[in-house]
Amino acid sequence: MAEAVSIGVQVCHAASPHEIFLREIELPPGSTVLYAIQRSGLLEQMRDLDLTGCRVGIWNKLKTFETVVNDRDRIEIYRPLIADPMDARRRRAAKTAK
Repeated sequence: MAEAVSIGVQVCHAASPHEIFLREIELPPGSTVLYAIQRSGLLEQMRDLDLTGCRVGIWNKLKTFETVVNDRDRIEIYRPLIADPMDARRRRAAKTAK
């Protein structure tokens, strides 16, 4: 079987509920998550996005920027959390207990 010349991946990021970036791109085999993000045009389109504060994943599983992507992977860039989920849960529980 011949080795693939390129692989297809999706790069997506929801900056807000109204601003969503989703792009399908072709990459050489062996490409990393970071390379895919750079090639997607996301950083040019959303210039205020700072990747140092973001986590990334493939199909909703956390990965590193150095992870090698596979054909048909969906690379997701997650927004930083606004509130700590545990604190939010405690506040809701305290509110309903009153």
